[in-house]
Amino acid sequence: MKTGFYSGLALAIALGWSAAAQAQVKLGMAGPISGPSAATGAQMKNGVEQAVEDINAAGGILGQKITLSFGDDASDPKQGVSVANKFVGDGVKFVVGDYNSGVSIPASETYQENGIVQITPASTNPTFTERKMWNVFRTCGRDDQQGAVASDYILSHLAGKKIAIVHDKTTYGKGLADETKKGLNAKGVTEVLYEGVNTGEKDYSAIVSKIKEKGADIVFFGGLYTEGGLIVRQMRDQGVTATMMGGDGLAAAEFGSVGGPGVEGSLMTFGPDPTKKPEAAAVVKKLEARKINPESYTLYSYAAVQVFKQAAEKANSLDPKKVADSMHSGMTFDTVIGKFSYNAKGDRNDADYVVYLWKKAPDGKLVYEQM
Repeated sequence: MKTGFYSGLALAIALGWSAAAQAQVKLGMAGPISGPSAATGAQMKNGVEQAVEDINAAGGILGQKITLSFGDDASDPKQGVSVANKFVGDGVKFVVGDYNSGVSIPASETYQENGIVQITPASTNPTFTERKMWNVFRTCGRDDQQGAVASDYILSHLAGKKIAIVHDKTTYGKGLADETKKGLNAKGVTEVLYEGVNTGEKDYSAIVSKIKEKGADIVFFGGLYTEGGLIVRQMRDQGVTATMMGGDGLAAAEFGSVGGPGVEGSLMTFGPDPTKKPEAAAVVKKLEARKINPESYTLYSYAAVQVFKQAAEKANSLDPKKVADSMHSGMTFDTVIGKFSYNAKGDRNDADYVVYLWKKAPDGKLVYEQM
C-alpha cells in the first residue's frame, strides 16, 4: 500500500509540474535582428522585451507568464517563413512581427495554417490585411493611408515642384511609391521620373544622374533608410539639392548617419510621435533608464503585446482564435501609442499619419521632428 501511495503521489507531483510547465503564454518576435534593417529589428526587440517584462511583473496574462522567443528573419522572405515554421514547432501561439511587408505576407500564411495570431508593428503594405485572413493585424497604418498623406503634403506645400519617384522594388517600397504616385496623378501632377533601384547596392550614381538630368526638386523615395541614406549622400556629392521625402522606412536614426549632413531638410511620413503621448510616459522613462531610445517601432511593438493581453482577457481565453475574435469585436485597446480598435480586416480604424522634418539638433545630431 505504501508503494502504491508513494507512486500515486509521485505521479500527482509529476502531473502538477507538467501542468505548471505548460502554464505559459508562448510569444514570438520575428524581425530583422541581423542584416541591413537590424536597427529596426532592435527597436522591435526592445519594445517587446519591455512589454513582456512589465506584463509578467503585473501577473502575466490570465495568471500565466509570457515566455518570449526571438526569430531573425534578416529581412528575407524565405528566412521569415523558416522563422514561422520554427515558432510553430516551438508551440508559439502569438507573434509580433515581421518588419518588412515582403516578409510578413508569406510568413502570415504559415501562421494562419497553424493557428497563430500575428500583429505586425511595421508592415504597411495593404495586401497584408486584404486576404480575408482571421489571424493578421497591425499596430501601424497602411501605405494607401500613408501615400495619401505624402501626396497631399506635396500638393499643398510643394506645388509646382518637379517630382522624381524612386523605389527599392520591394513589396513595401514600390507599394508606398505607387500609392503616392496615385495621389499625385489623380490631381493632375505627373512625375518627371519613376524608377526602381536594387537594395543592397552601394553605388546609386546612375539614378542620381537621372534625377539631376530631370531637374527634380523633390525625390520621393519608397524604401528603407539604408538605400535612402546612400541616395541622399550621393545626390549631395553630385550637387543635387533636391529634397528627399519618404515614408516610415526612413524612421530610424541611422538614416541620418548613413545620409550625412545632406539629410537635413528631408521629409517623411510616420505616425504621430508616440513618445509624446501621456500613455507612454512611464514606459519611455523605463526604456531611457536602460539607455534605450524609444524611437520609431519600439512603442508600436510594445503596443502589440498589450493588444494580445487585453484581447485574451476579454475572451477569458488564450486560444488564438478566441483572442482574434476579441480583436475583431470592435473593442478599444488602450496602449502606449493611444487608443484604437480594429476592423474586420485587422487594420486599425484610425488613419494617423503625419509629416516629419529631419533637422539638426543642438548637439549636432540629425533627428526627425513632427511638423
